Amino acid sequence: MQVQPYLFFDGRCEEALGFYRSALGAEVQMLMRFKDSPEPQPREMGPEDKVMHASVRIGDTVVLASDGQCGGQPSFQGFALAITAANEAEADRLFGALADGGQVRMPLAKTFFSPRFGMVVDRFGVLWMILVSA
Repeated sequence: MQVQPYLFFDGRCEEALGFYRSALGAEVQMLMRFKDSPEPQPREMGPEDKVMHASVRIGDTVVLASDGQCGGQPSFQGFALAITAANEAEADRLFGALADGGQVRMPLAKTFFSPRFGMVVDRFGVLWMILVSA
């Protein structure tokens, strides 16, 4: 069994994928727009050029994404995505990239469980936890 996060960007999916590509080295493995669906989509699903479904590899993890209902107000609550960086320099780089246009919740610092740990909400509202294994 596999559990994968599925993020709904409410109309900003393509922008988010571009951001994650530059910030995290994410690789878009598959992207389908509503207009590319083999079956007609209800108009309320969103504009035809928006992302119906995408599969993105970030490191060893595949994250699924969509524009969802395209209302323009993505809301990510009750979870965080955690990245275990290989070292402190990588943690600093990833944290800084995700913080660009976002909000630092907990600056990167040494903790009892990690030589470097911090939390940041990116410009799309997704909470990320960056850490280095102790």
